[in-house]
Amino acid sequence: MAKVSGKQKEIKILGIETSCDETSVALLTLRNGNIFKHKQDTNITKDDVRCTLYVVRIKKHFIATQIPIHARYGGVVPEVAARTHVAELVSLLDKTLNLSSHVARPNRSTSKADFDAIAVTEGPGLATALRVGIEAGKTLAWSLDKSLIPVNHLEGHLASAWLEPSNRKNWEFPILFLLVSGGHTELVLMTDFGKYKILSRTRDDAAGEAFDKTAKMLGLEYPGGPKLSKLADDGNPQAYDLPRPMIHDVSLDFSFSGLKTAVRILIERRTSNVERRLKGKQLTDLCASIQAAIVEVLVAKTVKAAIKSKPKAFAVVGGVSANKMLQVELKKALKKKCPDVKFLKPAKGLHTDNGAMIAAAGLWNIIANKKFPRWEKVDAKPELDL
Repeated sequence: MAKVSGKQKEIKILGIETSCDETSVALLTLRNGNIFKHKQDTNITKDDVRCTLYVVRIKKHFIATQIPIHARYGGVVPEVAARTHVAELVSLLDKTLNLSSHVARPNRSTSKADFDAIAVTEGPGLATALRVGIEAGKTLAWSLDKSLIPVNHLEGHLASAWLEPSNRKNWEFPILFLLVSGGHTELVLMTDFGKYKILSRTRDDAAGEAFDKTAKMLGLEYPGGPKLSKLADDGNPQAYDLPRPMIHDVSLDFSFSGLKTAVRILIERRTSNVERRLKGKQLTDLCASIQAAIVEVLVAKTVKAAIKSKPKAFAVVGGVSANKMLQVELKKALKKKCPDVKFLKPAKGLHTDNGAMIAAAGLWNIIANKKFPRWEKVDAKPELDL
């Protein structure tokens, strides 16, 4: 099998993501060239040289969402997700690699495919969904003699921040990440490419899960989190006194199950048994109060982690990172408490699951000179941790 090295001047990598309800394929290039005329310049650190000499470009990127399909069921159905991935992945790979042209012209060799390696999500995620992407990656690795790089989905979210060009200019280790999504809420300190220290996790529900589950209690359609945040724009965040679980706890861990329970009890007390729904100002005020509670906890824990770990930069990643209130409050709090920490922009359009972040994480694995297993040994790891 052809090997790929971080010492190559240019690397082209294919990224495949099928961990949940988004099918995505991306093609990225990484150019490894020294952009400094004088590496001996004493003002340039080792990390500066290492990080900023990489030029990354997204050449192609396609995402097929399954939200309309799963909205019928009020949540993701694993088997439906897996079956949908099959058809969508074939279509997206065709659009990315022009596979149909090889079928139309069978004499044309596919062994010279225009990329060097394949990065595919191995976990965490839904087992059946993960295997769709993995089997596709294994097939391409075998047929085209390419390296197959199994990627941790969580590392992919971290790598999404690297895809923002302005962030790479300030990419100096250590970097503190707040990873907030439907299934994960973690504070992670990245000390080098491929090297991470988990500072905290959620002990129960993730922040995204708290958004989605409280939204469902309010009768909002799936996915409810973004709809709750939109309604919150018109509400009063101080209207309801909701708990901020573990905000004063000495640990950096999170907990959102208590908030969810408090919202359920509040709804039951303020609505009839016939129709458990709030409307009008009551609805928007409760949405605003829920969002304020979640954001306040996330910001408080992040600031505490930044003071303790003293990072050079900070980034918020994952689906919930698209929340405008969270972005504003994090930036404001860090500027006040940790003014020397550079705030890295959330990568626009790359908050949720996507193939570009998986390809970027694959590039990180190459840069870190990690050894990759043979394609035959790659398998789904639904419970994979960072």
